[in-house]
Amino acid sequence: MALIAALLATFIVLGIPAGSAQAATTPDGQEITAFYFGGNITNNDKPVADVGMSVEGNGFKGKTKTDADGKWRLYVPKKATYTITIDEDTLPKGVIIDPSKLPQGVKAVSGTSGAFEASFGLTGTKIVNLFLGQGERVTESFWSQLLSRTFNGLNFGLLLALASMGAALIYGTTRLGNFAHADMVTWGGIVAVLCTSFWSLPLWLGIVAAVVGGGLLGWALDVGLWAPLRRRGMSVVPLMIVSIGLALAMRYIFQFVIGGGTLQLPGASPKPWNLGPISLSYIDVITMSVSLVVIIGVGLFLTRTRIGKATRAISDNPQLAAATGIDVDKVIRLVWILAGALAAISGILWAYFRPGVKWDMGVQMLLLIFCAMTIGGLGTAFGAIIGSIIVGIAVEVSTLWIPSDLKYASALAALIIILLVRPQGLFGRKERLG
Repeated sequence: MALIAALLATFIVLGIPAGSAQAATTPDGQEITAFYFGGNITNNDKPVADVGMSVEGNGFKGKTKTDADGKWRLYVPKKATYTITIDEDTLPKGVIIDPSKLPQGVKAVSGTSGAFEASFGLTGTKIVNLFLGQGERVTESFWSQLLSRTFNGLNFGLLLALASMGAALIYGTTRLGNFAHADMVTWGGIVAVLCTSFWSLPLWLGIVAAVVGGGLLGWALDVGLWAPLRRRGMSVVPLMIVSIGLALAMRYIFQFVIGGGTLQLPGASPKPWNLGPISLSYIDVITMSVSLVVIIGVGLFLTRTRIGKATRAISDNPQLAAATGIDVDKVIRLVWILAGALAAISGILWAYFRPGVKWDMGVQMLLLIFCAMTIGGLGTAFGAIIGSIIVGIAVEVSTLWIPSDLKYASALAALIIILLVRPQGLFGRKERLG
């Protein structure tokens, strides 16, 4: 007992210095970490001192100033994408950061001349040397920013609607909340990037392959997994758990195939056009046009064709639909094929919107897909469209008031507000319980 007490006392004494040790900091109060942005600010090859700089992202904020040699360093807690902002009031008069000399991996934030998005490469250090040049400082008014973000939100909402419609159709016909739907979105982007970047096929052929591949994936999942489980009479909760396991399996298979980096589709970073406060590119125009055409096409399919009407009938009452002679299993299989194709199209458009294809890129959409479905009314494809547009606009506009890394949480706020007013969703029907 005495030996044990002595050992405990030793551990306590030795633990005191370790617990009370403070992290090292810089003279300007930054906590020194393994990750930082650094560089020089020069004007006509001469260093510029005392330029105020700040970094923000992932819930973190930090600031510093350039030293007498124009050098600066901003420490961050982990590798991610951050926004670096220059206090332009501390720059010499008549000059701005020259946007044409920004290093690779750094891009100017639209509508400003002193804010830039930067991300790390393979190491924990990112060197961002900034050069001053003659130019007019640009700032946006609140209303200009609101209009620009609303347009971006509409664009995002339309591509989100493609994925949400497929998920809503699956839920409506099977009552399955498919957690693997986000990975079906990723599948579309991966097939496109494999065809174009790895196999050097034309972009149009890669898009066709991705859409066909998405439909085949939906067919294969229903034939190989969901239909057998339905025939066994498995309830909704176990099916949902299976979908979670399927999502994890697909995700790490994707990582094994394409690696952990971000791959770009051809033409992923086009030069934007400026229409007043709105900045858009030809890809934005194509993305919105494709989304609208596909949404209208699916709407006509559901309202004008026999299969579409059968799909809606199964969503309303599968037992009654089966009693009237509708082949429920056949319709559900077609729904899975359609949902897979829609998810693939959404994945391609998402890869251009982000931009880039990554093994887990669809996960960022998963919560938003369910949020859009719930806002519109579970199981209603048309409600999912409206819900997606609401979510897209809420996500983008919210960055006027909250940090960009928290913007997806604004979709939950929109969900809570709408459900407080209309618990069944905008287009859902009240159901009797008990």
